[in-house]
Amino acid sequence: MHPLHYSAAAMNRQQEEHLIEECRTDRAAFGQVFDYWYKPIFGYILRRTADYDLSKDIAAETFLKAFLKIGSFRYRGISLSAWLYRIATNELNQYYRNSKYKPRSLQQLLENPQMEKLLHQPCDDEREIMERELQAFADFNEIRANLLRLDIKYQEVIALRYFEQKTNSEISTILNKNEGTVKSLLSRGLEKLRNLL
Repeated sequence: MHPLHYSAAAMNRQQEEHLIEECRTDRAAFGQVFDYWYKPIFGYILRRTADYDLSKDIAAETFLKAFLKIGSFRYRGISLSAWLYRIATNELNQYYRNSKYKPRSLQQLLENPQMEKLLHQPCDDEREIMERELQAFADFNEIRANLLRLDIKYQEVIALRYFEQKTNSEISTILNKNEGTVKSLLSRGLEKLRNLL
């Protein structure tokens, strides 16, 4: 298993549809979405940024946006998991475009009692463990540092493929690109990364 990799057991489509329906009728049911996917999404963000506090902000914004839009989510060839990764990827891209991440919905988060969990996660122990793990994986950090030198389009496909162990098909869904484009980006991105290493 990759350092800092969290996995949620696969939820089938019927279970996801049932959970989404629950969220439509009872907003508190979103807590199940949060409980199920927070660690994998947070891990993905942390591996991309290597910054604990920034990752918490981006993860909070990701789940807040999901909470606000879950009522309009419909299965259209994309799973709930892929949808969450897509939101997180968009937030990461916003961060890299703007250099300084400013969560737009923080005030909504503070005002919304349903999202209180995000503010009361056990932080100190988790932070220490995460920071120790990040330091322990020098090779990972070197690769991640060089990965950040690549264009975003290469960063996201490589991170999803090798850090998150997503298939090309899943990456295609998350990034809304066809599979051929994903393969091409992976191939070119890995060649560029090899040259940097």
